[in-house]
Amino acid sequence: MLRISFAAYLIGMTALAASTSSSPVTFNKDILPILQRNCQTCHRPGEDVPMPLLTYDQARPWAKAIKTAVITRKMPPWFADPTIGHFQNDRTLSAADINTLAAWADNGAPEGNSKDKPVPLTFHEGWNIKPDVVIEMPNDFKVPARGTVDYQYILVKGNFTEDVWVRESEMRAGNPKLVHHMKAWIRPIGSSWMQDAVPGVPYASADLKRNDLSEGNDIVGKYNPGLGAQLFDVGGSAKFVPKGSDVVFEVHYTANGEAGADRSKIGLVFAKEPPATRYFTSFGPNALNLVIAPGDNHAEVVSEVTVGVEAKLVEMQPHMHLRGKDYEVRVIYPSGESETIFKAKFDFNWQLGYELAKPILLPKGTRVIGIAHFDNSPNNPFNPDPAKLIRWGLQNWDEMSNCFMGLIVDIKTNPADVFYATGPSLLPASQPGPTRAACRDCTP
Repeated sequence: MLRISFAAYLIGMTALAASTSSSPVTFNKDILPILQRNCQTCHRPGEDVPMPLLTYDQARPWAKAIKTAVITRKMPPWFADPTIGHFQNDRTLSAADINTLAAWADNGAPEGNSKDKPVPLTFHEGWNIKPDVVIEMPNDFKVPARGTVDYQYILVKGNFTEDVWVRESEMRAGNPKLVHHMKAWIRPIGSSWMQDAVPGVPYASADLKRNDLSEGNDIVGKYNPGLGAQLFDVGGSAKFVPKGSDVVFEVHYTANGEAGADRSKIGLVFAKEPPATRYFTSFGPNALNLVIAPGDNHAEVVSEVTVGVEAKLVEMQPHMHLRGKDYEVRVIYPSGESETIFKAKFDFNWQLGYELAKPILLPKGTRVIGIAHFDNSPNNPFNPDPAKLIRWGLQNWDEMSNCFMGLIVDIKTNPADVFYATGPSLLPASQPGPTRAACRDCTP
């Protein structure tokens, strides 16, 4: 029996659509609107991707490559299982859009009538938001051509003269070739974390006291490839920044063979009025005790947190390193009912955030389970060392297993009370796992 792949079938169907279309597909009328909706946020000058797609002259040389990328679902990057959950930032192209892009490439990529062009999108001087304030590292950080660079922590005076609430933020890497990912933390007055740090001076993670969330420290911005700006105004919520807070840049630099410098920044958009609820970012279920055996091509790691106060889950962002394959989030409610609310493949080069179309209520006592799989075999082309036993660590050749979670809580809630580690996350790091066998009610 003849078997064909879905991609081959789709290519054939798009070719048929192109041959039977009553009017030719043109860039100005048909392609540019698709690029504006799905591509230009990243594909424009100043972003991390290789080519802008704002104009016909920019897009025309890439017509065939665009067709291949969309038919194979490589672009736009989106990894969530379409049968589990709904997400308001879903980047998946419709079959109609894929057909249109393929037909345009197959028919010579014509430009069409200039009168058909939609109004160009407006970007705010390189930002995806229009920031009320920009906070930048005061000095360049020099990255060597080779070697390991420990995580760097740089305190910047915030100059917040009053309590403020942030409804949007965006981190911008000064040198995207050297910055793999980073966070911006709010460090309020009274926090002992980095209390003696000299502003602008970089400190290595090994030299610092532990960051304790119970002291009010909170993530106000994140940067990962493909993540973009973060919206905290979900149903009237916002991030809280107390008067007198500082901002701490946590940056993971990766040497690429050529020495360089970076000076990153964050933009904040303030809420005009105090919000009804508070948006808090948690590490989510976190496997600090993970162990991955050498050569294992489907190593399982399970972590768990329990909800300490009622909260609404609004966003998820799995985080692993070079061996990460996939990630699943399962919730077990106090009633005993359980459901899988998220499942996605993992791509180290595109660490996306997934914004729920509808918040999920997590009553107090709900258990949130993270189930991750890793490929530590020689078949993984990104694997630094398949013969090595892997444990939790900060560097790319170590591993992590957690899922950052955006949560909406009562405005008076102490964020440190939202989640606490339970079940498999409390086990010692002594054998491969922890797996679902160590998690109550987590099988199959």
